[in-house]
Amino acid sequence: MPTSALHVARTGLEAQDARMRVTANNLANIGTTGFKRDRANFATLAYQDNRVAGQQSSNETAYATGLNLGTGVSVQSTTSITSQGTLNTTSNALDFALDGQGYFQIQLPGGKLGYTRAGNFSRSAEGQLVTAQGYAVQPPITIPEDAGSITVGPDGTVSVTTSGSSTPTEIGQLTVASFANPSGLQALGDNFLAETAASGAAQIGAPGDGVRGNLRQGMLESSNVNVVEELVDMIECQRAYEINSKMISAVDEMLRNANQTL
Repeated sequence: MPTSALHVARTGLEAQDARMRVTANNLANIGTTGFKRDRANFATLAYQDNRVAGQQSSNETAYATGLNLGTGVSVQSTTSITSQGTLNTTSNALDFALDGQGYFQIQLPGGKLGYTRAGNFSRSAEGQLVTAQGYAVQPPITIPEDAGSITVGPDGTVSVTTSGSSTPTEIGQLTVASFANPSGLQALGDNFLAETAASGAAQIGAPGDGVRGNLRQGMLESSNVNVVEELVDMIECQRAYEINSKMISAVDEMLRNANQTL
């Protein structure tokens, strides 16, 4: 069944609306710790082949070119851009950033593991290292009540100095998860990501081992959203939406003139 230009233009409107939604989400999360911007990817819809190149045009000749009419566009996927954001100093002993690849491991409700780049942790009433939602960091780190200072090395070693002692005592080791395809992780909200078949299984190891980045205490990773880049995308998307809208108006006018004439 032939597809009209109205339908093709409609698919363009839907695609640009989805692209604008991705851009809006990027800009909305410009201040979100560890946020990774997304990019919308597009693909053509199926073509209607009225004539295939190479098809016989006579007993002795073949068509040099085909007659293929496109049916529009669709959003194929969204890709998470995992480039690192700027590391900002906070001087908070329980703020951590990963300088390089990797994700912190978090125990979510129901026993499921979540992964995040946001290292703005806190200390629970029981002394555990937890997220803002109260979810425990994995492996569990329990800070003694009489801990005077907390030190975390680039390799994730956690040490504390208790009252009455000047010698740091090691209380645990923070490990980091890495994935073969980080863009394949599923976004859950609240800065958490989940492992999928596309991301591959989590590879756990110490920070700074060559595969995973070093851990930086007293720092947080900012969003990797670039305002100028997003504004350019927004303007381009707006213009594309406008052109598709004009296409619908133009086709509608053509059909109206044809109806009046015929």
